[in-house]
Parts: sequence; C-alpha cells; structure tokens
Amino acid sequence: MSRRVLTALPVFNEDRHIPDVLPEVIRYSDDVLVVDDGSRDGTPNVLRTFPQVHSIRHERNQGYGAALRTAFAYAVEQNYDALVTIDCDGQHEPGLIPTLVDRLFANDGGPKAIDLVSGSRYLKPFPRDSAPPADRRRINLRITALLNECLGLQLTDSFCGFKAYRVSSLSAFDVTELGYAMPLQHWVQAVAAGLEIAEFPVPLVYLEEERSFGGSLDDAERRMRYYLEVLGRELCEHHLPLPAEVRELAPCC
Repeated sequence: MSRRVLTALPVFNEDRHIPDVLPEVIRYSDDVLVVDDGSRDGTPNVLRTFPQVHSIRHERNQGYGAALRTAFAYAVEQNYDALVTIDCDGQHEPGLIPTLVDRLFANDGGPKAIDLVSGSRYLKPFPRDSAPPADRRRINLRITALLNECLGLQLTDSFCGFKAYRVSSLSAFDVTELGYAMPLQHWVQAVAAGLEIAEFPVPLVYLEEERSFGGSLDDAERRMRYYLEVLGRELCEHHLPLPAEVRELAPCC
C-alpha cells in the first residue's frame, strides 16, 4: 500500500546547514516542506536553490512551536498519510525517515495502531553518540520524569524533534505554545486524546553545544521554570493532576 509521506523541517537562520541536510532529506522523502520561521540570514536564498521543496515562510520569527503548527496544518490540508518532523541542524539522520514511517504503520490491523513515533536519543547507544551539554541533559531527564509521572508514559527523551505522526491524529494537537516548550503541550495533548505512542532509538549527536535558545532561555534555570509553567498550564487545561513542583506555577488550579 502506497502512503503519502511529508517530511517537514522547521528552520530559523539555518543557511549554513541547509545545503548539507536538505539533499539528504530529499533522498529519503519524496515530499519535503521547509517552514522558514522568519530567518534573517541567507536561508530564503538557499531555499530557492531547491525548487522541488515546498516552502512556507513566516514573515517574522514566531518560534519552534509555531513552525511545527504550520507543518501540521499543511500536512492535513494536503491530505498526507504521515508527517515526519526533523531538525535542520544536522543532528538527526535523514536515512532513518523510512524506518520511522514503517514503525508508525507497523501495528496497522492490530489492536493498537500507533499514532506517534518519537525519536529517543537515550533508548540505546550508537557508535557515534556524543555527550549532550550537561544542563540540557539534566533538564531533559527531569522533564521526562515529570511527564512519565503525570501522564503514565514511559518516555526516555521528551525533547527529540525527530518524530513521525499519523496525519489523521494531528487533530489532537492545538498548538498555542509557540516556543521551545511546545513539546510539553504536545505530550499532554497526545495523552489526553488517547494517542498510541512509541519511541524509536536515534543517534545522540550534538554538533553545536553553544547553540542558543535565545534571550533569557539560555539561562538553564529560567528555561526550566518556563518549561514547568507551560507543563502546569497544560495539565490544568486538561484537568490532570499536577506534581508538587509545578503546582505553585499553575495558579489556575
């Protein structure tokens, strides 16, 4: 059975990486979408050299979550069967795109069809793995533990952007958190909608340890507080119990 698969890359000021990453993505995905989230570098010019790639540009930078929201809407509007999201910084391996899609549809016809396959950089080791920056690993560990505690999940990596979605399940997501905390909203909404989730091992590659989140989020403690606030707000929205460390940041409950 032939399925229509779209691979989407959210990009912001990625003119250095696009010439290396995009040809590899095109090798493994017939349909590719780049969402340019208001880049101020040469990204628009570089994208013009790839006429076979669909491109949507936000005129101003809105955030990582906003770029994914645009990708979700495009996949639904164009009637794709599956959407793969992959970052454009060279830290994900495009060669795994078909494998993620195969995993997404592996249980079709069985009692638990999978709605979402999420890459995990910590599910198993790979020969070329690299060590993540200490503050990022610490925050990922804590947030992942909280999500597992609150939502009954068994995640090992809550922030990996390499994912495959069944497009028919994208209606479960109402992306209003437009920044880097969008994955917190994403996991709560996925569980609230009863989506079937699977993790898939992917290599752990950090090419730019100094890569910025932007502004105050470069401070690890402020970033952690931001994540907790978003998590608390989303749990409140879905009337789910809050762990003690986010309760004081979610006065709505």
